[in-house]
Amino acid sequence: MDQQRDPLSPGLYIVATPIGNLGDITMRAVSVLNACDAVACEDTRVTGKLMHHLGIRKRLIRHDDHAGDNARDGLLALAETGPVALVSDAGTPLISDPGYRLVVEARERGIAVVTVPGPSAVIAGLSISGLPTDRFLFAGFLPPKDKARRDVLTELAGVPSSLVFYETAPRLGPSLVAIGELLPGRTIAVGRELTKLHEECRSGTAEELIAHYEAHPPRGEIVLMIGPPVATAAEDLDIDALLVEALKADKPSQAAAKLAKAHGLDRKMLYARAMELK
Repeated sequence: MDQQRDPLSPGLYIVATPIGNLGDITMRAVSVLNACDAVACEDTRVTGKLMHHLGIRKRLIRHDDHAGDNARDGLLALAETGPVALVSDAGTPLISDPGYRLVVEARERGIAVVTVPGPSAVIAGLSISGLPTDRFLFAGFLPPKDKARRDVLTELAGVPSSLVFYETAPRLGPSLVAIGELLPGRTIAVGRELTKLHEECRSGTAEELIAHYEAHPPRGEIVLMIGPPVATAAEDLDIDALLVEALKADKPSQAAAKLAKAHGLDRKMLYARAMELK
């Protein structure tokens, strides 16, 4: 509590805020928000509600990834002479949220950049998913278009770790379909409305989750998690089925290369078979 009475040094303070439950705000975050000269935020209305809940009145400055050079210069000028907090609408700033350019330029100018850690949907989802957490890759949002989504999943299929994505409720179904086809046999977990009243973390195969969410259309914000690759013998794979599916979107050479990388198979063999099927 003594921190609340101590003045903050000039700099840019990266402050994590709750992803749902307002009780998750840290004492240090409250202290920094109380002591800063201004708060840079994605949406002044969203941050205004949090500040009102905390009983804090501060100058709120809208800042997102569309902010121009002049806007960044203005914030950095403030941070050179006093403490400025950067928050996102929810969670830890810069984690699929605005702030990257601001932090880079602050560091280039020699302005102190200070972390005030706290809630993050990535970590919250993984912690209750039941998937391996000793090694994971966070890859942001999956692309909205099917071809691009499949390209990303194919690119990451061979990564020996759990995969974590953010996803929207309307796109969850198509993403689960693509995962089931391109990353067969993986355990998937869907974290939804984390820390909120209707928090849910459901795991299963792609087919099981597709069936569930077709019967119970999802709502809210989603963390989509995929378990690491399962060692699969080549003879257990339906190579023709995989190739036929891949050839719907790619040329034989591309399909062979992607499947070779995803399943550890011989690319030349896959290419020859793809040409036969084509």
